[in-house]
Amino acid sequence: MKLNEIMSKLEEVAPVALSDEFCKKYKMYDNSGIIINCGTEIAGALFSLELSGKVVDETKKLGYNLIVTHHPAIYGGISRFDLTDNPQSRALAECLKSGISVISMHLNFDAAPKGIDYYLMRGLGGENAELSAPVQGGGYGRVYSVKEQPFADYVNFVAKAFNSQRVLSYGTPAATVKKVASFCGAGCDEHNIAFAKNNGANVFVSSDMKHHEITALLDSGLNVIVLTHYCAENYGFNQIYLKLKDGLKVPAAFYCRSELL
Repeated sequence: MKLNEIMSKLEEVAPVALSDEFCKKYKMYDNSGIIINCGTEIAGALFSLELSGKVVDETKKLGYNLIVTHHPAIYGGISRFDLTDNPQSRALAECLKSGISVISMHLNFDAAPKGIDYYLMRGLGGENAELSAPVQGGGYGRVYSVKEQPFADYVNFVAKAFNSQRVLSYGTPAATVKKVASFCGAGCDEHNIAFAKNNGANVFVSSDMKHHEITALLDSGLNVIVLTHYCAENYGFNQIYLKLKDGLKVPAAFYCRSELL
């Protein structure tokens, strides 16, 4: 298959237009789409949350020549390539040298109707949600009801659901969990804290949270769960891969860094 044909299959799930809409509506920046096009027939695709040297090595080992990432392989402008002291530059250079194309699907995969933020909610036990930042049928940031249970039990449920040994929790273990607010990646800010409070959440789940954000939530009566950034997004990224892989018409595999879960 040609690279644009693979891209079309990916956009059936999450068109790049979703990222464009999200950026325009919420004053964000993104770089989703084809990052490297080597102009060759695609022999196989490796899905990985992010680009790294190990991912490039695995792609070559499999005999593939396409990497599909969630985090943009190139985010902002590149002013120089330092192959002596910059792992990202080395990974990009190796892709170019080895004829490996790269597609990155970032905010569109986050905000798709069944995207990474949606699957975070599903993994956390939710189904129907109020959206913090809606776009065409999907969006980012959710508040939803879950099965009522003590917070300590819910933390154990989350650790098992996400196969993670690195779940941090703050709050009252005996407090009853009723409503959860979740935001994939680094989604904790003043707007989303207010959204969670205004919609009756009593648990807040996100990643990369700062001390003052955690204390603000606790002082407002919400318990807090902090997942690793990788864990919170890799879960949904894998669900999208499973949905897509059989329709790509080329061999596909999924790469997971378990030490980051």
